Amino acid sequence: MSPRRTRKSGRLSWIGAALFLLWLAFSFSSLPEVRYLKRENPKTTAFIERYREKERAKGRRPAVPMRWTPLSEMSPNLVHAVVIAEDDMFYQHKGVDWESVREAARYNWEKKRLRRGASTITQQLARNLYLSPSRNPLRKLKEFLIARRLEENLSKRRILELYMNVAEWGPGIYGAPEACRVYYGKSPADITPDEAVALAAALPSPKRWNPGRPAGPKLLKRREVLLNRMRAAGWLPSSTTDYALPIEDQETYSPPSL
Repeated sequence: MSPRRTRKSGRLSWIGAALFLLWLAFSFSSLPEVRYLKRENPKTTAFIERYREKERAKGRRPAVPMRWTPLSEMSPNLVHAVVIAEDDMFYQHKGVDWESVREAARYNWEKKRLRRGASTITQQLARNLYLSPSRNPLRKLKEFLIARRLEENLSKRRILELYMNVAEWGPGIYGAPEACRVYYGKSPADITPDEAVALAAALPSPKRWNPGRPAGPKLLKRREVLLNRMRAAGWLPSSTTDYALPIEDQETYSPPSL
């Protein structure tokens, strides 16, 4: 490569780095204020507004109820199942589980596709409240920054309570209270272990995995694994359910009692 071409390539690299730093500075300065969430419950989320916009574009006027329920009034079965399913290191990390991020990066590199995101519950809360489902790396970076801000300002219990009340469980179904009502006709306090695991297992793809419908082999396998993890953590006696898969090799995890 000629010296002139080398200098030009170097200038472009510096320009790219400078633009990225400017974007990072702007993103950091424009992060949402989250301290109000210590005392107030959100009235809507970015995901809910996105759903409403899509429905309005189809000529519909969607009603999206938010039935807020304190964590203390939810069945521990449901809360434990969601933590085990979505973020079993929730009480150990500070918003981002970097080991899971590294594992996801290796997996995505091998598959040549962005198939795993390794998002913690805190990151998912940040995305639900303020961002979009896009897998754009810059959007992901902003998710990291918001997750860190949430962890700095809110307790783990409050983060979990917020997540349980805003997570998406199907088209127009947001929050565990509404999901329990729609799928089982119950309050979140009355959910059984099997129902809790069915709801938690559906979270990665709630539009495809309807907890109220008969599950296929893949989803049944996921439910069985979650039940076994709950048993391993001491949350369920072995006789709670008829599922009988052996407990898989994994680190057991015991968060503080709710």
